[in-house]
Amino acid sequence: MPDDLVRRRRLGALGVLAALALVAGLATGAGGSDDEPPAAAGTDDPRLEDQPPRPQLPGGGRRLFPDRRVVAFYGSPVDDELGALGIGTPAQAARRLRRQARGYATRTRPVLPAFELIATLATAAPGADGKHRMHLPDGTIRRYLRAARKARALLVLDIQPGLAQFGPEIERLRRWLEEPDVGLALDPEWHVAPGEVPGKVIGRMDADAVNGAAAYLSKIVRERDLPEKLLLVHRFTDDMIVNDGRLRAFPGVRTVVNVDGFGGREVKVAKYQQFVRRTPRAGRGFKLFYKEDAGLMRPRSVMAMQPRPDVVVYE
Repeated sequence: MPDDLVRRRRLGALGVLAALALVAGLATGAGGSDDEPPAAAGTDDPRLEDQPPRPQLPGGGRRLFPDRRVVAFYGSPVDDELGALGIGTPAQAARRLRRQARGYATRTRPVLPAFELIATLATAAPGADGKHRMHLPDGTIRRYLRAARKARALLVLDIQPGLAQFGPEIERLRRWLEEPDVGLALDPEWHVAPGEVPGKVIGRMDADAVNGAAAYLSKIVRERDLPEKLLLVHRFTDDMIVNDGRLRAFPGVRTVVNVDGFGGREVKVAKYQQFVRRTPRAGRGFKLFYKEDAGLMRPRSVMAMQPRPDVVVYE
């Protein structure tokens, strides 16, 4: 890995075991089974036969949840250490992802695979503009989008903004977000204040900024008649999403709090349950680490959690 890139840091990420024991095993309040029958698709109205087809998600349909469960690989080709997606070619990653995702499909809820590609990468070095971040070239994003489409998968563009603000970084990706099969991920761990360095401190963002991103995506969905957009927000500390009770739903956008951080099974499950209780109106995400987790949970163990996650991400 180049010297100016920040390696993932999870010190204290999952809190103190004693504190987490208070929430282990509690009911989450998110409600209901996630394996509902998919919504009916299409229409027999002859008046619509001559209209062009509306854009669809990979594999068909326009609704993410509860029709599908997203299983993703996270990473960047900048370095293998950044996650599973960057190891080998995009086509090789797609084959590994397909095998990994099999254990998450149910009779009524098939899997939608996804590439979570780090499009804005936080760096230890300030760079020419002092923002402590670098951008993945458009050509690389295009290459992963082509591979995702070949694999009938979503592409999710992840932002680690460093000292930059999320808003301009999201707007920079608009050309990609206007595509029907491209979603967005926000990584507040890597959003730091002036005078701070990514990786030296754990960053944060306000719920209003998350809502702003969701509103921006919702406008794109409405203007271009797109299927639902996925908005992932990574989190592994209580204050990583400040004022989380203000998170809102926006038409055409499914905001998912993705419970990040590595550790043992009991700690990870307890943290997942805690954050589901804190943000019951958001979708549910769970992240697994091939290298750092103490005993990688198998799909059947993840699917035994209550409630089941809508999104599972592997790094």
